[in-house]
Amino acid sequence: MNTPLLQVEHLEVALAQTSRALLHDVSFSLAPHRCLGVIGESGSGKSLLCRALLWLLNTAFVCRGTMRFADDEPLGFHDAALRRYRGRDISLIPQHPMTAFDPLQPIGKQMVETLCAHLALRPREAKDKAIALLQQVRLENAAKRFDDYPAQLSGGMLQRVTIAIALGLSPLLLIADEPTSAVTQAEIVQLFAELRSRNAMTLLFVSHDLGAIQRLADRVMVMHQGRVVKPMRC
Repeated sequence: MNTPLLQVEHLEVALAQTSRALLHDVSFSLAPHRCLGVIGESGSGKSLLCRALLWLLNTAFVCRGTMRFADDEPLGFHDAALRRYRGRDISLIPQHPMTAFDPLQPIGKQMVETLCAHLALRPREAKDKAIALLQQVRLENAAKRFDDYPAQLSGGMLQRVTIAIALGLSPLLLIADEPTSAVTQAEIVQLFAELRSRNAMTLLFVSHDLGAIQRLADRVMVMHQGRVVKPMRC
């Protein structure tokens, strides 16, 4: 069995003010170049899990448990050290792409800033890479769309831009939080299948749709009311 790239042990998330538990004793592992599908109904805790893995929760939440990523020592879910993994090592494709961009800046400029912040690229190199990435995720008229503002793109187009940004950072682990919510599902699932095959990426794919999970995942983890009800190791 491969050594896990990601190993989560006894993750619990609760509301700080009331101590009400939202995630209960969640444990799982994910091996390199594999896809773990996380499925469950709305409110089962899937998106909360994604945000906890990168410590994107505010002070209204309290997290307990440990995470081991690659060969590093176990980290607590409140540990500021998790921040160094964001973007370059672990990238997140958010569920709602419309809120992921600054409405006052062209999407191309935002892509260039992100690529330059994480990679050793000059602005011109970052622009060329950004356009190539938009073409890779099949955004129509990619070079022209580079200068568009977020409001000029549909939700499906913005979803493709978020995928392009994540791919551009070449993360060891890509977390996709219901990436089919804003686009034609068959197209985006096919895109992920091709990208996964081409890039041998490690993927944590979250969905409430069993068909999408079956198309992509090697193993499945079912969540219900903040608990893992069917854990699978891979």
